[in-house]
Amino acid sequence: MLLGALTSVRDLGRLETIASTLIRYGFGDLVRRMGLANVLEKAGHALHWPDAQAYAHMPPPQRVRRALEDLGPTFVKLGQILSTRVDQFEPEWIAEFSQLQDHAPPCEWAQVHAQLTEDLGAPPETLFAWFDPQPLAAASIAQVHRARLDDGTEVAVKVRRPGIKPLIEADLRWLARLADMAEADHPELRAFRPREVVKQFARSLRRELDLLSEGRQSERIAANFVGYTDPDSPPARDRLAEGAPSEPIIVIPRIHWLWTSERVCVQDFVDGVSGRQLDALAAAGLDRKVLARRGARAVLKMIVVDGVFHADPHAGNVFYLSGNRIAFIDFGMVGRLTLTRRDELIRLLLGLVQRDAHAVADVMLDWAGDEAKDEEGLVADLQAFVDQYHGLTLKQINLPSMLSELVTLLRQHQLALPADLALLFKSFLTLEGMGRELDGDFNMVNEALPLLKDAVRARYRPRALLQRGWRAVDDTLSMLGGLPQDLSRLLKAARRGRLEVHIDVSNLRRVGNQLESALNRLVVGLVVAALIVGSSIVMTVPGGPTLLGLPFFGLLGFVGAVLGSLWLLVSITRSNRRDRLDDAERGRDTSP
Repeated sequence: MLLGALTSVRDLGRLETIASTLIRYGFGDLVRRMGLANVLEKAGHALHWPDAQAYAHMPPPQRVRRALEDLGPTFVKLGQILSTRVDQFEPEWIAEFSQLQDHAPPCEWAQVHAQLTEDLGAPPETLFAWFDPQPLAAASIAQVHRARLDDGTEVAVKVRRPGIKPLIEADLRWLARLADMAEADHPELRAFRPREVVKQFARSLRRELDLLSEGRQSERIAANFVGYTDPDSPPARDRLAEGAPSEPIIVIPRIHWLWTSERVCVQDFVDGVSGRQLDALAAAGLDRKVLARRGARAVLKMIVVDGVFHADPHAGNVFYLSGNRIAFIDFGMVGRLTLTRRDELIRLLLGLVQRDAHAVADVMLDWAGDEAKDEEGLVADLQAFVDQYHGLTLKQINLPSMLSELVTLLRQHQLALPADLALLFKSFLTLEGMGRELDGDFNMVNEALPLLKDAVRARYRPRALLQRGWRAVDDTLSMLGGLPQDLSRLLKAARRGRLEVHIDVSNLRRVGNQLESALNRLVVGLVVAALIVGSSIVMTVPGGPTLLGLPFFGLLGFVGAVLGSLWLLVSITRSNRRDRLDDAERGRDTSP
C-alpha cells in the first residue's frame, strides 16, 4: 500500500530529491528499507549510491540535521518540532535539532509582487505610502518586508513564499505514510507514537502556513496582556505623576486586519534590540537583569495563568525595547494547556515537594497513556528520583534540571509525553537558557514560585472546590441521565440480532496471521505436488514440443515445481526467524 501510494506521479520528483539527499548523507540503507530505491528505479530515476559516504565522518545527529536542512522547509520545521521532544531524544540530538535555523534565500521580487497584488487587490506600492522590495528577513515559509501606512505607521508585511504550499503538502503525505509504515513494521517505535507526532506536526505546519491563524493567535495573546504590570514596577499612576509614559511592559505587535489574509500578515513594526544582539543592550541603556526577570514572568503567565503560550520563544522572536520593555513576535507556533493539564502539573510539583512517588507516577502514567509496560519499575525509579528533593522547598528546586532528569527517566522507560507537554518542557528549557544569557544569576524557580503558589492556593479555594465538585456531579448526572437511552439501544440491537462485541487481542491477531500464512504455504505445496505429478505424466506422453530432448510442458512443470519449493523453503525460514525474534521480544517484555 505504501509503495503504491508513493508511486503517484505528483510526488515522484520530490521523492527523488528526498532519496538522493538521504543517500548523500549516508542513509542509503534507510532508503532501501523504505522501498524508495525500487520505486524510483522503476520510474526511470537513477540514484547515485557511491555518494552514500560523502558525509559518513559526521556524527549521526549532525548528519540528520544537515539532511533536514537540505530537504527544505517541511523538514526544517520537522526538526524544530523534534527539538521539543526532550522526552524522546538524547541531549546531543536535541542540541543539533535546536540549531536548525529557519533561514532561506529570498524569493524573486517579481513573484512576491504578483502574489501581493493578487492578495491585496492592488500593487503594494499603491496601497502603502512606502514599501521596501528588499526583505528584512527570509525564512522557509515566509519573508518580511518593511512598509509605511498613509498615517505614518511603520509596519512589517509578512508574505508567504509563492508556491510553498504544494511542496509542503507533498512532504506531509510522504511523512504520514512513513509513520504508518514505522508503526506497522517496527513495534519498538510504537511507544514513540510516530503517527501522533506527524499529525501534530502537520497541524502545526498547516496552521503556520495560514497567516490569518497567526494573526488571531497573536491578538489573543495580546488581549491576555492588557493591563499587565510587572510586580516590581511602580504603579501606573506613579509613573504618570513622574512624567513617564504609561507604556505596556509586554508588547505584542498590533495586526492590521484590512490587509491581512491567508498569505499576507501586516502588523506593527517592532524597532528594538534583537534577542540575538545582547552586546547592544548596554548601549541602549537596558538592564539585563530586569529583562530576564520580565521575560520569564511574561512567558510563565502565558503558561500558568492563560494556558496559551508562545511555543518558540527563542532569541530571534524576542526584541528588547526602551524602558526595559519586551516585545514578542512570530506566533506561528503556539502551545495550549487545558485546565486539566495545568492541574496535573500542579499535582506533579506537589508530589515532588511532598516526596509522594505514587502521586508523581499517577500523573506520568496519565501522560503516557497505555504505553507503560513496567509500572512497578517506574514507581521505584520515581521514588529514587523524588528522594533527591527530600526536604527541599519549591524555591530550592532547580526546575530545568528537574525537568531534564524527569524526561531522561521517561526515555529509559520508553514513554512519550503528550505533544502539548513536550512544547511546554521545551519552552521551560529555552526560557531558562535565555534568562541565563541575560543574567548569570537568573533562577527560573524564583520567578515561577509566586505564580505556582497562587495556582496552588487557587486550587483549594472554596470557589474552585465547589466548581470541581459541581463538574463531577454534572458529569455523573449526565451519565445517569443517558443510561436509560443507552440501555434501550443495547436491548434493541440485541433483539434485532445486531449486537456486536469487539475484542482486540493482539495474540489472536498473531494466531490469525500465522494460520493465514500456513494456509498459503499449504496451497502452494499442493500446487507444487500437482505440478510434479502432472509433469511426470506429461513426460511419458510422446509427441508435442521438446526442449533439450525432453517434453517442453513437462519440463516447464518441473521448473515451476522447483520455484514453488524454493519459495516454500524461504517462507518457512523467514517465519521461523520471525517467531524466534517475537519470542525473544516477549521474553524481554515479561522479564522482571
